Amino acid sequence: MFFFHRFRVSTVAMLALVIVLCGIPEAASSQIGGDRIVYGLTFQPSGFDPHIHASSELGIPLRSIYDTLVYRDPTTQTFVPGLASNWTISSDGREYTFTLKPGVTFHDGTPFNAAAVGANLDRITNPATGSQKALFLLGNYAGYTIVDDLTLRITLSEPYSPLLDSLSQVYLGIASPSALAMYSNERYQFHQVGTGPFVFVEYVPGDRLVLRRNPNYAWGPVFYAQTGLAGIDEIEFRFFTDPAARALALEGGESDVMGELLPLDARTLSASSTSAAVEPVTIPGQPLQFIMNTAQFPTDELVVRQALIVGADREAIIDAIFQRFSPVAWGPLSSATPYYNADLEGAYSFDPAAARDALASIGYVDGNNDGIAERDGAELEIRMIAPTWGLIPETAQLLEAQWRDIGIRTSIVQVPSRTALLEEVATGAYNLVAWYEFGADPVILNRYFTSSGDLNWTRFNSSELDGLLAEAARQSDDNARRSLYYQSQLQIMEQALILPIRDYVNLNGYRRSLSEISFDAYGWFPLLPNFVLSGN
Repeated sequence: MFFFHRFRVSTVAMLALVIVLCGIPEAASSQIGGDRIVYGLTFQPSGFDPHIHASSELGIPLRSIYDTLVYRDPTTQTFVPGLASNWTISSDGREYTFTLKPGVTFHDGTPFNAAAVGANLDRITNPATGSQKALFLLGNYAGYTIVDDLTLRITLSEPYSPLLDSLSQVYLGIASPSALAMYSNERYQFHQVGTGPFVFVEYVPGDRLVLRRNPNYAWGPVFYAQTGLAGIDEIEFRFFTDPAARALALEGGESDVMGELLPLDARTLSASSTSAAVEPVTIPGQPLQFIMNTAQFPTDELVVRQALIVGADREAIIDAIFQRFSPVAWGPLSSATPYYNADLEGAYSFDPAAARDALASIGYVDGNNDGIAERDGAELEIRMIAPTWGLIPETAQLLEAQWRDIGIRTSIVQVPSRTALLEEVATGAYNLVAWYEFGADPVILNRYFTSSGDLNWTRFNSSELDGLLAEAARQSDDNARRSLYYQSQLQIMEQALILPIRDYVNLNGYRRSLSEISFDAYGWFPLLPNFVLSGN
């Protein structure tokens, strides 16, 4: 039909906290003074263990506690040494051999070596860990071999070209094997020990997470400004879950850095604030999208799914809700993601008349003039799952009004957490679910759009699409991967499996006393060693 042209805690809570000072280097623990900033976190994850939990928010502080084997350079997007000084890949793509840097120590004094990397891989792949993301990032992981003290080989069951990208992410950060052995999975998040430029001091759930500079750090990636390590001695991360309070906290000096400002607040700060500035950062990965359930009536019909897309005025949503900071999204990957298919731009342009005609062509007409189309006596109604974050409720409400104009009634079910969303999805009783995921490699599509994907909320099964996405993950040739992902994105949109809304742009605010504000290749995670306070 259509050719398609996201006060302190009580005394009781404080008593429950264990402050981890024993793992801090003596020089760091003695530096209570010095320059200090407060960084505003906007979401309280269910946990802060990178091997277990999946939120982007946890990576904001943890990126500086942990180093990774490799890093993705935020400017060139190439992979550069991290804890591994170099690596080789076998001709069949199944073995990655890493030579590790000598002289690296964890914050608790444990030496870093191949056995430490192995202990982390064992923890991540242990089913008892319950990894929500790190395990997926390992792809076709089959095991490892310790060649010698500073050489480790990772073996894959079949080629997996995104492995270096995975190993550069904070979810595969290398933790002290001594700390992992000392604490249970439930307790380790309060006692985290890495090799990074900042040392974990304490975590009080719902209140704060504190880091202190690691004075012994000398093995960072090339894009860490080593002179910047003297700029910030301590960082206190505090939670600002009320979006309306974030700009006020920033301007009032309660926070020095704040992510996810409301777009209208960011617009106001940009235009008039003398104390704060705004740094928009485009996030690669998936856009804000509404994933369609092809196994649930009425979105089991392609024409209905197409009508929902054509009946959505995305430009109006970008204007009204996102203040034009975010561009309109056209497919399952944002435009900042490698292998983005720009040929999709303009697909399914807003055309409510065409949407109404399409629905009428399959029998949906408003016979009783109540504004809602019916077929065989049943009204055209859809059920949408909408998380409460990322301005998704506001987006859902605008879509509800726009779809009513083409004869569709929408029931919105708001969910307050990822757990609640997964519970709703598990019932199968939905037509759309709002979601996004971030990443610099398009392999993230495999979880959502392959028949066996653990997050295949579309319930769509296609051997052709499965084959394209599987081969794209195996293929090491850049041009071949691009072609495969171009075709995959085209098929996803031809089948109207999602309604893409906007490419995600994180609106970061910061006080003008800070400079050298920068973020890693994934957009979310600040390069804290590079931050400098004025006067330093």
